[in-house]
Amino acid sequence: MNITTENILLIGSLLLFISILAGKSSYKFGVPTLILFLGIGMLAGTDGIGGIHFDNPKAAQFIGIVSLNFILFSGGLDTSFKSVKPILKEGIVLSTLGVLLTALSLGTFVYYVTDFTFYESMLLGSIVSSTDAAAVFSILRSKSLALKKNIRPTLELESGSNDPMAYVLTIAFLSLVVDQDQDIISVIPVFFQQMILGAVAGFGFGRLSKLIINKIKLGIEGLYPVLVIALMFITFSATDFIGGNGFLAIYICAVFLGNQDLIHKKTILKMFDGLAWLMQIVLFLTLGLLVFPSEIIPYMGIGLMISLFLIFVARPVAVFISTVFFKMKLRRRLYISWVGLRGAVPIVFATYPLLAGVDKAPMIFNIVFFISVTSVLIQGTSLTVVAKWLRVGIPEDQKRITEVDRILLDFPKSLLKEFDILPGASVINKQIVDLNFPSTAFIVMIQRNGKYIRPGGSTKLEQDDTLMILADTEKDFEEVGKSLYS
Repeated sequence: MNITTENILLIGSLLLFISILAGKSSYKFGVPTLILFLGIGMLAGTDGIGGIHFDNPKAAQFIGIVSLNFILFSGGLDTSFKSVKPILKEGIVLSTLGVLLTALSLGTFVYYVTDFTFYESMLLGSIVSSTDAAAVFSILRSKSLALKKNIRPTLELESGSNDPMAYVLTIAFLSLVVDQDQDIISVIPVFFQQMILGAVAGFGFGRLSKLIINKIKLGIEGLYPVLVIALMFITFSATDFIGGNGFLAIYICAVFLGNQDLIHKKTILKMFDGLAWLMQIVLFLTLGLLVFPSEIIPYMGIGLMISLFLIFVARPVAVFISTVFFKMKLRRRLYISWVGLRGAVPIVFATYPLLAGVDKAPMIFNIVFFISVTSVLIQGTSLTVVAKWLRVGIPEDQKRITEVDRILLDFPKSLLKEFDILPGASVINKQIVDLNFPSTAFIVMIQRNGKYIRPGGSTKLEQDDTLMILADTEKDFEEVGKSLYS
């Protein structure tokens, strides 16, 4: 069956519906949802029962890039700076030096066990060098793993921030494969340009986005998530246009926004949480359709050998060397090594050699696909078991609730108190979003001139207003008092 404009919506919606139903019960059997999405795509493809012919790497790459924008942005919004601050250095080292060491060690192994040239081997190593944000975010959250202090923030920070490094390495070694006369030294300035411009642009667009979101008056709550989507794509494309790394920029932009007070922040977070799941399904279905299982079979042996080396040698070596200067228990290092999940990102990156016309591109693509599948199957299904073996898990009832969880899950507040806005108070004519309120306290109602007003983030406070505030503890009310009267 060929995909046409007439049947694309029907095919897409049916595949999406089947994926959601399959994903709902997948963990009863210990199978990660991502594998199911890939499997459904493969079953629906040319070699499967669906017979849908899809052989367009360029379209798959475009869908992959768009999907990764949403997945990385959503992951960034969910990242609490308070939780990652203690492990920020470890996360940055893992997402840069760790990725580089993984690429070099795996590339060296590939060079000696295959007939690939040195640059082709390093290209393959670079493509699968980063842990996959979609896989890590979805599997950790779907399993509701409760891990000891700082392990989960480290894993999520690394997976959310290391794709840019893998992307730069992939593009660098791809250019060396395509142009054999090019010197490896020539790609170093490009690397620093990509990373520096990406970081600066991400922070700059983050500040600009906050200003636009809080100052623009759209009047309709549902338009704010749409505004953020526009700002997300502007950040990515503008950064890419000036020669920076767009993936790094949108992640930094999202982390910045996720830790700020924004108008209709709850609506924005919930919207992106749903969109991230949608994009994960669409991405894995698309990559499943793109793959021809019959073409993977000849490479299963070499693929398994490379995958096992990556899981048991390259990843652990990279983690242990990268964290050697940090105080970290052996059990934590081992668990971080194990959660080196590969997923959709390497498969998307593997489309670049296909589009560049590299001779061994089909072989690279099929090996990368096999590595990603085995990684999710072997590592993804055993995260809970390994956590118990290494004693890095904690009881579910002791799991720390993040600020984002509190916003998304509507945790009930136990205390109510009224605060009056006194004459001359500094907060008069200020928007609620600019008050720097503690995240655990909410203004639920404002009494003004004998009437009750339901507040929003853009509501301005007036003299003699009485604020009715819900909070968790008396300490939260102390913070509220500082915000209103300091």
